[in-house]
Amino acid sequence: MLSKIENVIPDSFNTYFEPFVGGGALFFHLTPRKAILIDNNPVLINAYKIIQKDVEDLIISLQKHKNEKEYYYKIRNVDLLDEFNEWSDIEKASRILFMNKCCYNGLYRVNSKGHFNTPFGKYKNPNFCDEINLREVHKALQGIKIILDSFETCLEYAQKDDFIYFDPPYDPLSDTANFTGYTKEKFGKNEQERLKRVFDELNERRCKVLLSNSNTDFILDLYKDYKISTVTAKRAINRDASKRGEIKEILVYNYPIKSEI
Repeated sequence: MLSKIENVIPDSFNTYFEPFVGGGALFFHLTPRKAILIDNNPVLINAYKIIQKDVEDLIISLQKHKNEKEYYYKIRNVDLLDEFNEWSDIEKASRILFMNKCCYNGLYRVNSKGHFNTPFGKYKNPNFCDEINLREVHKALQGIKIILDSFETCLEYAQKDDFIYFDPPYDPLSDTANFTGYTKEKFGKNEQERLKRVFDELNERRCKVLLSNSNTDFILDLYKDYKISTVTAKRAINRDASKRGEIKEILVYNYPIKSEI
């Protein structure tokens, strides 16, 4: 989606917010000096904070891992054991970065109890200790505020002319496509409506707000009072191989753009 989102980024803004930061693709593309990154996934936020403050110790920890099936499942299942409570934040960050590079399709997914459950990926030489990239991410995160909390937290900080990008778990395209397993908490219709109310409040404050989501009737109706552009995006993961590839998604925004996407 990044190439499409580039066309709707405001010409200027003050502080950048990403309340569902996830992989932070847009943040790292923009690398703004002033930014607030928010997510309610404690594993993810811990990883960002460790990269921000202790990247060299993290690299040392990552170098100890092995791309082997038995080892992968041992590390994946360690959070089921009491000993996991004794692991340092650096070791926990190292664990999730290792698993994310070695698991199937790099899919971050947890079960209802919050345990990572993606199977081993069988890659020949995954780069789970990318020292160059980790150090660049470390630089990009300097001076950036990183918060573990819900998306509503942006309302505590956002002011006029700030730019907020929402990339929430998408509204499912069908009843069988309801994947929201980034945290043990689900993100359904009620949460989408909560997010819309936050969008409305930010709009009232004259913030510049951008949201990406599924091209569903529910989302289209929810944001019918705002500008909406339909775009195509590639999707590589689907249990049905015939449904992989380009699908329609939408971008919702409350500010003028130079030209249609």
